[in-house]
Amino acid sequence: MRQAGRYLPEYRELRESTGSFLDLCYSPSLAAEVTLQPINRFGFDAAIIFSDILVIPDALGQTVSFQEGVGPILDSLKNVNDLESLNRENIIDRLSPVYKALQITRRELPKETALIGFAGAPWTIATYMIEGGTSRDFLKTKFWAFSVPEEFDKLINILVGAITEHLIAQVESGADTIQIFDSWAGILPENEFDRWCLKPIEQIVSGVKGKHPSIPIIVFPRLAGERYIRIAEIEGVSAVSLDQTVSLGWAKKSLQSKVTLQGNLDPVYLLAGGKVMREETARILGAFNSKPFVFNLGHGVLPSTPIQHVFDLCEFIAEWRG
Repeated sequence: MRQAGRYLPEYRELRESTGSFLDLCYSPSLAAEVTLQPINRFGFDAAIIFSDILVIPDALGQTVSFQEGVGPILDSLKNVNDLESLNRENIIDRLSPVYKALQITRRELPKETALIGFAGAPWTIATYMIEGGTSRDFLKTKFWAFSVPEEFDKLINILVGAITEHLIAQVESGADTIQIFDSWAGILPENEFDRWCLKPIEQIVSGVKGKHPSIPIIVFPRLAGERYIRIAEIEGVSAVSLDQTVSLGWAKKSLQSKVTLQGNLDPVYLLAGGKVMREETARILGAFNSKPFVFNLGHGVLPSTPIQHVFDLCEFIAEWRG
């Protein structure tokens, strides 16, 4: 998952020597270095480019910053009139450092190691743009979407276009696959899920596939429950990432015949390490071993995770698959 560098001392050292978090994201050489750090340590099968889902609102002209111990802070959108300040014309130019980082990383990676590009999904990015950061109840976003859907749709359409452009540019810069993170997909009721999560992702997948038909696309609809099926059935989606709440038996029965699965070890098992980590890892591997499967966590690596536990996990998986 894309937060994987936070537990590495070399990442923390580099982070302390740079300016803001966005400065690091927009420094191609440093972003490439951070991307390569976990590969150099552990030899993972794939690297995911160091960036953030909130480069999209930043590129649209919204003020975005990151405060230590707090997280992202945005100059929140209040109403439909605020959408006039968003400018899609600058997306590719503003995000050109991300594409340069991909090019550098692709040159430095072993040929057999895949490079993943990514973006947030429209619904998840919209929540940050409206709430002004993280939220417990997403009240402002849900109220806007539910009460004035025709206005909220204008924001979603802006984001669909921007995200599609961003993902296409990442493919053209060397990404072997792309991943769409809808971190807050699970907070919506059914009809709103279809309108604000499912349909925008369908549009993005269609747009990317229209330019690059063979590119694999992974979608992570976190906490979507049984609605994972709706995502897996989108034409052009190659894989879904499972959060740690998804039942292995249900996923095997309902999803694995449709798409490749990725996931879904709870990050706390990795934090704990030892026997409990190995037992849960074996349970996941055993559940999905009949079809193509990408082992991963169900969310990001916790910053306090001991590095030795990651080594132990890699060794256990390598031994398990022979």
